[in-house]
Amino acid sequence: MELAGPARRGAVRELRLHLVTWNVGTASPPPDVTSLLQLDSLGPTMDMYVIGLQEVNSRITNFLSDLAFDDPWSIFFMTVLSPLGYIKLSSVRMQGLLLLIFVKHVHLPFIRDIHTHYTRTGLYGYWGNKGGVTVRMSLYGHTVCFMNCHLPAHMENTEQRLDDFEKILEMQFEGENVPSTLDHDVLFWFGDLNFRIADYGIHFVRESINNKRYNLLWEKDQLNMAKKKEAFLQDFIEGPLQFKPTYKFDLYSDVYDTSEKKRKPAWTDRILWRVKNLCRHASKEGEFSEEEQTISVTLNNYISHMSYGISDHKPVTGTFGLELKPLLSDPLVTLHPEGEWSAEHDVLLSYSAVPEFPSSAWDWIGLFKVTFRHVNDYVTYAWVEDDEISFNKDSKQVYMSAAEIPDMGGEFLLCYYSNNLQSIVGISQPFQIQPNRTLIEKDLTQEENSWMQKPDNLESHDEF
Repeated sequence: MELAGPARRGAVRELRLHLVTWNVGTASPPPDVTSLLQLDSLGPTMDMYVIGLQEVNSRITNFLSDLAFDDPWSIFFMTVLSPLGYIKLSSVRMQGLLLLIFVKHVHLPFIRDIHTHYTRTGLYGYWGNKGGVTVRMSLYGHTVCFMNCHLPAHMENTEQRLDDFEKILEMQFEGENVPSTLDHDVLFWFGDLNFRIADYGIHFVRESINNKRYNLLWEKDQLNMAKKKEAFLQDFIEGPLQFKPTYKFDLYSDVYDTSEKKRKPAWTDRILWRVKNLCRHASKEGEFSEEEQTISVTLNNYISHMSYGISDHKPVTGTFGLELKPLLSDPLVTLHPEGEWSAEHDVLLSYSAVPEFPSSAWDWIGLFKVTFRHVNDYVTYAWVEDDEISFNKDSKQVYMSAAEIPDMGGEFLLCYYSNNLQSIVGISQPFQIQPNRTLIEKDLTQEENSWMQKPDNLESHDEF
């Protein structure tokens, strides 16, 4: 596995982002998510996965367990994605709402200022069964925000949905030293937004779906109607709804609701985005040069996944290209192992930081397997100040004890974690740790001795 070199300032870079929204209806993860995550795609691999779930099981026993440990869905996606070179960058949970973000290792030094937030809107803001969870970050110097929402249900609650979303927009990161949601360069808004198809009866809706004439239903989609009227929604963009409405299905089938309620199908599960510079361009026609457009978003596909039946909603995914000019060209810290590493002796590593790096006595360098899942999934670590053994104006050396190095060896990475920035700011190339030869030879000798000392060897059996 090779890590790419530093981003070149001014050179346009395209990042591929795959975004999932899924109301999982308190179900456990399915056996396989290959198609959901497009892991079998022949195209380039994704740089980032953003996974927004609603109605994750939040009964009190499950929720208390998930507060102490990672919840089953987080563990599931980490198990799938970490062997492919993705790390869980951030996550935020509010009762049944869960937002997970995974990125390729190479991007870690260029993702900074990560913040999470949640806003309750259930029971007049006292209950978290509805609301929004958000992760924001600086990505190569551009501010990007991801907002996963679960808005109120039922046909008649359109105004409540709009009021709740406006409240979520206003309250995220309130009082924190970060931009408001609408001030980010790019904002993604997704989730079970619960907008329905108004006016038309269930028979017309189902007939239109059966004939794949989805366009007949678009103008009566409550979100489409609201976007034409509500000023705060008009800058949000959505791809065409060229797939069946994703709610409500009988479990483990692609048959719409056959229960007594016979819910009318609806596109409840949506993905929208907003680019701040485009909004400014639209409002000040002619005053905004293309040179200033340093980030753009392209939707490559927007689809539902009918094969998943664990819930009465079908998951929806959007695959995007983020084209940006990196405003950061070099990592804050570069680091590498010195000499051969093995558990037979103490080992050394060197690192250097840019002059403006805000270092801290609480910074540490972790040793990670190349398939590590998240920032706390280290094998061992060293404090950069306590374990420093030498320094000059160009670099510093830190040691790790032989006792902490894995005896079996393998492929590993070094990561520098900044306490002030609360993120990984430097990552080494993958390198090999050699197996502990002394221990292996000792194990072989013990095996030989135990075999020699067995009273019932083959010869003794031949006597009978």
